[in-house]
Formats: sequence, structure tokens, C-alpha cells
Amino acid sequence: MGTVTLGVSIAVPEPHGSALQSRRLGFGDAAAAGIPTHVTLLPPTEVPAADRPLIEDHLAAVARAGRPFPMRLRGTDTFRPVSPVVYLRVVAGATACDRLQRRVRAAGGPLDRQLGFPYHPHVTLAHGIDEDAMDIAQAELADYEAAWTVRGFALYEQDEAGVWEPRREFRLAGRRAPAVPPRTPEAAA
Repeated sequence: MGTVTLGVSIAVPEPHGSALQSRRLGFGDAAAAGIPTHVTLLPPTEVPAADRPLIEDHLAAVARAGRPFPMRLRGTDTFRPVSPVVYLRVVAGATACDRLQRRVRAAGGPLDRQLGFPYHPHVTLAHGIDEDAMDIAQAELADYEAAWTVRGFALYEQDEAGVWEPRREFRLAGRRAPAVPPRTPEAAA
């Protein structure tokens, strides 16, 4: 049956998701056409296709143990020079994202894997494009801000053309999350 390339992520909701994807395309990042705007919980991971039911059962268990949480994006940053990426910072929800990604990649589980870099939740704005275009992306969205309540995550599969398609959504089953925290003068600093 072969292998498939899977990823697990939190979708950035509308209207933010498509607007940010459009901006990413506008900066010259053509790969953005096949990548929904997201916060990664599991980077691209090749697995046996036959393991998909086991993986979905595992992700369902992770979701049942999780709770909705507030997410806030604000401002830009970069991984340059280590990696050619400009991104939006996760300023609320990073700890919850880290907890989820650890559960997704749990030792001995079907998605057990080591990461090439320490986990750092973010939303990619530009990847692997011209340095000047990356500088523009970082400057133009430096004041960007969006907030929502994360109520779940999704399993994605990469097709032969490199496009990421959602395969299944998983709702966080715990109690309601607190409201998205208000922006305070200290948080703005």
C-alpha cells in the first residue's frame, strides 16, 4: 500500500486564513497555494498508509484529552539565518500548542518522531523566497494581530503535487476555554 506524508495542524480560521495565504502568495511564496494557513503540531511525516486508522485513533484520543484554548497572533519574527522563514508570532496559546504537539508525537505512539529543531509554534508568512521579499513580509505584517479560540486540529495529507489536503478534523473535547485574553499595555510592549 506504500507510504503517505501526513501533518497535523491547527487551521487559522477565516477570514484570517485565506487573507494570510493570499499575502504569502503575494510575497512570492508559490508553495503557499497548496498550504492552508496553520500552526503546525506535526511537521511533514512519512508513514505507512496502512497505519492511517491507528493514527486517526491516536489523534482522536489526543483530542478527547485536550481542551479548547485561546490563540493570539501578533507581530512578525524570523528564523533567519538558521532557516529562511518569516512568521507571525503566537503570543497566546503557545503552551497549549506545545502540550498538543507533545501528545501527538508521544513516545511509542504511531507518530513518535524527533524534530529537527525545538518546537516553536508560529504561522509561516514566507519561506525560502528572496531575502528582500522576506524583509517586506516581515515589515508589512509587523503590526498584524488576530485572536480566536482553538477548538480542534486536523490531520492533513500531502498529495503528489505537494498540496496539503485535510483528511479529518479532531475536536478538543474538554471544557470551554476562557475568553481570549484582552490586550493589555504590558502585552503590547
